[in-house]
Amino acid sequence: MFARLLENAPATVPDLLPKVDSAWDFGNPAASEARFRELKERGEAAADDAYAAEALTQLARSVGLQRRFGDAHEVLNEAEEALTEDMQLARVRLNLERGRVINSSGDAAASVAHFESALSLAQSGGFEGLAVDAAHMLGIVEEPDQAIRWNERAIEMAMAAKDEGVRGWLGPLRNNLAWTYSDRGEHERALTLFEEDRLFRESLGRSFEASIALWSKAKMLRLLGRVEEALVIQLPLLDHPERAGKEAEGYTQEEIGECLLLLDRAEEAKPHFAIAHERLGSDPWLQANEGERLARIRELGGG
Repeated sequence: MFARLLENAPATVPDLLPKVDSAWDFGNPAASEARFRELKERGEAAADDAYAAEALTQLARSVGLQRRFGDAHEVLNEAEEALTEDMQLARVRLNLERGRVINSSGDAAASVAHFESALSLAQSGGFEGLAVDAAHMLGIVEEPDQAIRWNERAIEMAMAAKDEGVRGWLGPLRNNLAWTYSDRGEHERALTLFEEDRLFRESLGRSFEASIALWSKAKMLRLLGRVEEALVIQLPLLDHPERAGKEAEGYTQEEIGECLLLLDRAEEAKPHFAIAHERLGSDPWLQANEGERLARIRELGGG
């Protein structure tokens, strides 16, 4: 559909250029990268410099998601050089994506100023969704107490937005707030938020996202010592059509293994850890940030 849209829209009519965000496939950043390169060229051919600059910011994000951080910064530099004073939207997105790349490369503290700038610019320009996005990122990169305040503020912003589409942020925001509480050991509060997140995603018909919230809820149950309840939830997730055979299944297999270990069923746990390592062992983020976790999964799976 996207390719047909690009082929059919006249390059000389800027109004018919597809929305930049329509190129996103977050599950496949490499494919997204190719689409954003094409959109950037389309914008240039249509003499729509603002569009081309915005496409560059999303190109940088897709490159950053592939952990090519140096390349991502180069693309952002190109976008920054192209900006003029009237390109408010592209400038907001430039700050957002600069912050994301810096954070993903391991310097959360240095990313804060970029997200603060993005928030201020988005609010002054009336870009409600991007303002919530910036507040949500501050809820990720700040220290726990501040992160909670930012997530709560972002939830308030999403609920008050004039654009009803911005309310779609309520799911991710509840998810982030829940994990922040979990990191503080407040698993009961996290459990409540994950259940709210699940119900919200289901109300929107987003089955895969609802399954993530359900997996998270089950993990909280395990951490609260309610292991059998957690296992009852995790086992059916193995058959979820959007999880089976994919990375998501690896996380489910890992949690099932952890539950079985706690129930003194180590032999039953072993194949689950083995599959978990098969699904997750080559994940670049886990390799970079959770090396000990991967080593443990491999060992418990008999590897």
